[in-house]
Amino acid sequence: MTHPAPPRVPMSGVNPFLAGLLCRCPNCGEAPLFCGYLRVCPKCEACGEDLSNADSGDGPVVFILLIVGAIGCFGLLFTEVAFHPPVWLEILIWLPLMGIMTLAALRPFKAIMIALQFHNRASEARNDDPTDP
Repeated sequence: MTHPAPPRVPMSGVNPFLAGLLCRCPNCGEAPLFCGYLRVCPKCEACGEDLSNADSGDGPVVFILLIVGAIGCFGLLFTEVAFHPPVWLEILIWLPLMGIMTLAALRPFKAIMIALQFHNRASEARNDDPTDP
């Protein structure tokens, strides 16, 4: 029977939303969280926190899809009703704009989700006991 790992030391008052918006380490809030556009650094340069297991999954994409989709749909309907532009002009304006909003929001949303996971000490559910069916 395996024993659960000891709980991590609580963070030193780092706000997970602020650390996420700034794309900083969720533990210390100082070093950058990402080594590339969306690749999480394996270890924090400032505090040495192991970030190799940090994974936000599909959470950020779902939130971005809902938020950017709502803004894009409202904007498209508003411009259609208010100005009646041709369809090609609406597509030319709104598709790139929604793509830019998606790419701009993806990095901070992923960082916020990772920071919230660290703040709440969330981990994947797993069964380490091989005797259970």
